[in-house]
Amino acid sequence: MESTMNQYAKYECLKVEIADKVATVTLNRPQARNAINQKLIRELRTIWDDLADDHAVNAVVLTGAGDFFSVGGDVKAMSERPGGDVLEEGEVHDPMISRRGVTRQLELDKPIIAAINGDAIGLAATHALLCDVTVMAEDARIGDTHVSRVGLVAGDGGTVIWPLLVGINKAKEFLIRGTLLKGREAERIGLVNHLAPRAEVLAKAREIAVELANGPTWAMRWTKLSINQIVKDRVNMLLEASIALEQVTFETADHREATIAFKEKRKPKFGQT
Repeated sequence: MESTMNQYAKYECLKVEIADKVATVTLNRPQARNAINQKLIRELRTIWDDLADDHAVNAVVLTGAGDFFSVGGDVKAMSERPGGDVLEEGEVHDPMISRRGVTRQLELDKPIIAAINGDAIGLAATHALLCDVTVMAEDARIGDTHVSRVGLVAGDGGTVIWPLLVGINKAKEFLIRGTLLKGREAERIGLVNHLAPRAEVLAKAREIAVELANGPTWAMRWTKLSINQIVKDRVNMLLEASIALEQVTFETADHREATIAFKEKRKPKFGQT
């Protein structure tokens, strides 16, 4: 089966390579530690549809270029104005873009293996954890620091996936405190499936992906989609509200203080009016 690679030529922040019926999708902004900007958010919305339509692809590996999976949003850019990390000047925030990024990933019936090769923070952690199987570097860190670092609700999927993987109270603590978990701890509590030395993460993820790419296609895909109904149920229950509440927290003094303190390299003083 030949893949029409030109369908992926439009991607600027993602690199797509196809071999052995496996598409390796790499978050590819290494100069910015693969930080998530609006273009990357939009590309993470459409890539799943393109992969669904590509008959040369039976499984997907999602990873990051360089030493990071992705550090999430650009807090310094947020300090300039709300949403400045992902929005161009004057651009109106469309929260449904984030929602579609989540729902389309969940609706791809082909198995997705996350190769968490380095730190995965915030929205990047969400996309990694929405994958079907996760392989994480032992010394990498994963966490959602929306609340602790930038004074925002963990609204773009963190409140959906973390409780499903680690239980409600652990999820509340990790999301509220912004805990960064090393690979070994993340694997111990069931947040991720597999551990590997950093240099072997991608190879381990590819090995699983190749196995699944050559497995019983429809039985596998429909088993995955059946289980993903649980996640989609939570998306339908929570995501609109949490995205809306995240938008509200963009306007708070705490968020503004968090971003300025980050830029000034000091500890934020929350609770100011």
